Amino acid sequence: MTMKPSLITKRRNRDRIAGRTMQLLTVLSLFILVVIGFGLYYKSTDILSENSFRELLTGSVWSPLNGVFGFRPFILSSVYVTVLAVVIALPVAMLTALFLTENARPWVKRLVFPVLDILAGIPSVVYGLWGTLIIVPWIADELGPRFVDYTSGYTLLAGGIVLSVMIIPLQVSLFIEIFSAVPKDFKDASASLGATRWQTSRLIVVRKAMPGIIAAVALSISKAFGETLAVLMVCGNVVDTPRSLFDSAYPLPALIANNYGEMLSLPKYESALMFAALVMFVLILLFNTLSRIVLQHVEKKIKL
Repeated sequence: MTMKPSLITKRRNRDRIAGRTMQLLTVLSLFILVVIGFGLYYKSTDILSENSFRELLTGSVWSPLNGVFGFRPFILSSVYVTVLAVVIALPVAMLTALFLTENARPWVKRLVFPVLDILAGIPSVVYGLWGTLIIVPWIADELGPRFVDYTSGYTLLAGGIVLSVMIIPLQVSLFIEIFSAVPKDFKDASASLGATRWQTSRLIVVRKAMPGIIAAVALSISKAFGETLAVLMVCGNVVDTPRSLFDSAYPLPALIANNYGEMLSLPKYESALMFAALVMFVLILLFNTLSRIVLQHVEKKIKL
């Protein structure tokens, strides 16, 4: 039975329209990204006209009333707290996901999965309050005195712990999907050769899922880097480069949230805050680009 030419033509037209629509939406997404970057750069021109990128990025003095804007403490605080959060969260999330996908009984999965969804949906301000009431006093009274003479508790470590708890549900959910996608034939072949469950998980599942793991880590880093309220509430917000885990930190999102709206009568101050947003935008963009390059390299290596 042959289809009528008109019916075939209609299907081809629908496919063509669908393809063009998806292309248009893709171009629109990239256009929005460019518009955001250009808008942030345009709003930063006042401060860039009087200071070079190098002076702004490497300066350590922050005195808006005197027209001095050094972003080094804020940039390093953002990087430190993000790296610390990922270092804490990654092994916990990966081992949890491996257990749930490879060893957990069905009733455990039915119990844990809704809990992960609830944790992922909790507002960041709740995590911030939890950190302020629990983590900060614990660091100030219990952990800090073991290592330093004095710490207020509002520290880089507090920010890293709170952020790690925030991104663990996201990472676990992503890792579960990634590990579940590993073909069962690989696991059966490993078990038939006498490998234990741990050996199969470590040498087969994790290796096969490595591209997905890298993508999940990149996503969680982007989320942690841009987090605002929770970090603002527990890091201390002191304009100084943290030199230890027990020093206060002042990440870029906290800088913008704390000051935007208060001193917009100073054009340079507003421009400085827009420059802070531009730095965040560029750093996240560069990191995601770098993660894509690493991801492609890992995929090629695994295929070989």
